[in-house]
Amino acid sequence: MPNNVQRREQAKRKLERQIARRAERAKRRRITAVIATAVAVVLVAGGIYFLATYDFSGGDDAAASTTPSAPDDKPSSIPTALHPAVKRPTPLAAKVNCEYPAGQEQASKQVNAPAAGEVSAEGTVGATLATSIGDLKLTLDRALAPCAVNSFISLAEQGFYNDTTCHRLTTSGIQVLQCGDPSATGRGGPGYSFKDEVFPELSYGRGVLAMANSGPDTNGSQFFIVYGDGSNLEAKYTVFGTVDEESLKKVDEVAMQGTDSGSGDGKPKTPVDIKTATVVK
Repeated sequence: MPNNVQRREQAKRKLERQIARRAERAKRRRITAVIATAVAVVLVAGGIYFLATYDFSGGDDAAASTTPSAPDDKPSSIPTALHPAVKRPTPLAAKVNCEYPAGQEQASKQVNAPAAGEVSAEGTVGATLATSIGDLKLTLDRALAPCAVNSFISLAEQGFYNDTTCHRLTTSGIQVLQCGDPSATGRGGPGYSFKDEVFPELSYGRGVLAMANSGPDTNGSQFFIVYGDGSNLEAKYTVFGTVDEESLKKVDEVAMQGTDSGSGDGKPKTPVDIKTATVVK
């Protein structure tokens, strides 16, 4: 039977073996953790490299044709082809009767309404908007909308459009520049209104000049220039003329600068101020 000294020696050796085994296990765990960490780092780095270098576009041709998307307040593209000439399916009589009753809102600039009565529905009239981006050349078509043309001429001759600003630019869905409100709020007008001169076959596109309105037969002084896409517009806006190609290019430049709202509808970042509006009969 072992004595006390022997028993203590045996216990001591057993404890030493246990300590050694624990140390060995701890060492193996540390080595395993280091290896796992290294493997994870390699996998993450490889994944990042894969995402950064892999071509998801489907090939060189697709990649070459991919273009970055435009900001929300700028058009992604603007059609360059002019819209086909708008014509009435059935011509109007040589003269039509026009009326200009008081509108629902007070005039935002003092002006006299045109006299009611017969006006010509034949021929065209040239007009020029001298603006802060250069001259915009318009052709007003009496055969399309004689009452609208008569109103525009009257307002221009009274200086109504002078020293006003185009208050609205849209760059997506529809692409128009809207002007003709001296208050620059979109709610102003001449204090009178006149009926729509529309027909079901109406369509809108680059170069079309049309009246803005707030509902049926609420035309006043506000108008818009379609510089690009107008296909989403319903046939409820009176078309009364066209804008020439060189003028549209100036509007394009304004559109590409975007709106001040950060969206596709707002005031143009580049102001379009109308200094004078003149007509040549």
